[in-house]
Order: sequence, then structure tokens, then C-alpha cells
Amino acid sequence: MAQSFDRSFDVCIRGAGIVGRTLALLLARERLSVALVDSAGSRASSHSDVRAYAMNVASREVLQSVRCWPEAEHATPVLQMQVHGDQGGSVTFDAGRQHAEAMAWIVDVPALEQRLADATRFQSLVEVVSAPVSAPLTVVCEGRASKSRSEFGVEFDTTAYGQTAIATRLRSERPHSQIARQWFTPDGSILAFLPLEGPEGNSVAVVWSIPQEQVTQWLAADDVAFAKKLQALSENSLGTLELAAARASWPLQQAQARRWCGTMPQADRESTNAPHWVLAGDAAHTVHPLAGQGLNIGLADASALARILSERPTWRSVGDMRLLRQYERERKSALLPLGTTMDALQQLFARQESPLQALRNWGMRRFEMSGPVKEWVARQAMGLQPPAKR
Repeated sequence: MAQSFDRSFDVCIRGAGIVGRTLALLLARERLSVALVDSAGSRASSHSDVRAYAMNVASREVLQSVRCWPEAEHATPVLQMQVHGDQGGSVTFDAGRQHAEAMAWIVDVPALEQRLADATRFQSLVEVVSAPVSAPLTVVCEGRASKSRSEFGVEFDTTAYGQTAIATRLRSERPHSQIARQWFTPDGSILAFLPLEGPEGNSVAVVWSIPQEQVTQWLAADDVAFAKKLQALSENSLGTLELAAARASWPLQQAQARRWCGTMPQADRESTNAPHWVLAGDAAHTVHPLAGQGLNIGLADASALARILSERPTWRSVGDMRLLRQYERERKSALLPLGTTMDALQQLFARQESPLQALRNWGMRRFEMSGPVKEWVARQAMGLQPPAKR
């Protein structure tokens, strides 16, 4: 990795995470020259990362298109998703009903990051640099704590949920059977088990969203007590559980930038050739992880931006504000219903009043029997197009 002074670039991408590297490869495929800023150095070699992502069909297709989909042992297909309420309500989504190979794939973060790091290293049109360089377009993919977004004076409207996510890995007595499981519990927490290590695996990634006042207790609890708590909350669905990794945690919030594009600071705003910036991924938006859609939304950002730039007339700059505003409108429109739904569900299940508990579980049972509505929601989450009319 080096700072380049003698090469001109079409696009500078600030942030070398999954979204930033995927975007770099998508743009290079369109013959655009990309500077990828990795100021902190690659994290691809970190094997202690306990994170795992639920990747939908659309995200898989994007990663396959740049030859970065992980090997089978690092991408477990989910055949069924089971969601359990706190008073008997439940909803089940099944890949077979959608005539799909899987509802989603649970992907190990280190494996995916390594594939992307290897691909960008061998892509001649992508140069990894240690600091931002000049380019007609700068794309900010630095995550929710983006320094560039602050530098550009963009307000980031944030709703804190008063919850923290604890992530880890578990070994289970019984195999996961390729089922992703989620429980909304009476105390307002949300527990998710995501299947790992292939179809016959006995390992799950855990995301446990808990009220802030419980965080200190459960981060400090010994491994046995922690595993027993999750075993009880998961209704013994996988038998005896054993902690298989360290615990990581982060506060939960919903947030969105007020502006997603603009003119670079110190640039001549009246010039037709002024360089511009645009936001993508968590630098532009974050949602609650209860539906596992955060990275899917970020990769959809990358795919949309790459498509819009590839379809531009040859005479139009990649930094043309018309293109960037088109991207902003398209992605905000796509994000609105999902973000609103995730926020509403979180707010509903965070309440512990008995009438609300009964109402939401009644709603889950009604939704389970809703037919076309349930199928539409499933296809949206899977990143599938509506079925063709006959």
C-alpha cells in the first residue's frame, strides 16, 4: 500500500471495508481507475472476528459478479427462518415456497474480507492508497463513524435505541439444520442464531440485542452462565450450548445522512468540472440488525452507484451531480420502507406492557396467515424480483 502522486484516478473511495472494496471492483470492471483508501491497513487477516452477515440473493449475485463469493464452508445456505414472539406468536419463512435455493447465506466476515482483499490487490485498475487523492468523484464508505462525512459538513440524524448488540459464536448439541432463528423476548431483547459451517454444522453466530442496563452484566458474565442464558432464551432449540468465541458489542441506532452527495470542500462550486462526493453504506445510513439487512443495503448502494455511472453518456463526468442526485433519490426511496419497518418493529417489541405484548403476538399470527403479504415481504428481504405474471 502506498500513496500515489503520479497517477490520475476517476474515483477515490474512502474506506476499504466490504462495501468500499466491492464498489472498487465493480467500477474497475467498467474500466474506471480507482484509488481505494485504506488508512488503517487491511483487517482481512483478523481471524478472531465473530461477525457474520446474512447475505440475500441480490448481494450474492453482486459478489459473484466480481468473483468474491466465499467458499461453501464460509457461506451457509439458510433454508428456513423462524421468528418467535414473546407470547406464542411466530412467523416462518421457507425458501421452498419462494422456489429459491436459500432464504439467505450466512457468511463469515473474515473469509469475505480476505476474498475482497485478494481481488483488489490483483485488479490493475484499483490502487490501494494510505490517504485520499484527488479525483472527479470521491465515494465515502467509511462506516457510521465516518470522518469524511463530518469533514463535508453533513448532518447524520441518529435515533439511539438504548440497546447494545452482543455478538459471539456458539457450539450446539444439535445441528442447526440450516435454520436461522430469532426470538423477541419479554424483557425487550432480541436474540438471533445464524447457522454456520455448512448444512451439517453445529455452530451458530449470535447477535443478542439487549437493553443498555443489562450490557455490563452479560459482558462480564462467565462463559457458562452466558451460554445457559442464551440456551434458556432460545427455548433449548439446539440443546446444550457452549461459548466458542469472545464477545463483541456495539450500540444500536437508526441513522441517515441528510445529504448523500455534494461538492468537495475548497472546490469552485461554479465550475462544471468541480469534484464531488457521495456517501454509500453505513456512512449514509444504518438500520437495526433485527432483519440482518445492513450489509445488503450497503451492497445495493454500491451496485446502484456502479450501474448509474456505467450507464452515463461518455461525455458526462463520473462526478456529475445529476448522476449523484439520481443515485441518492433511488437509494433513499429503496431504504425508506425497510428502515421504517425495522424501526417500527424495534419500537413495538421494546415495549413491555401486557396489552402491547398480546397485540404484537396476535399480529405475528395474523401475518403468518397473510399469504401474499407474507410472500411479498419474504421476497423483498431476499432481494428477489417479483414473480413473473402468468
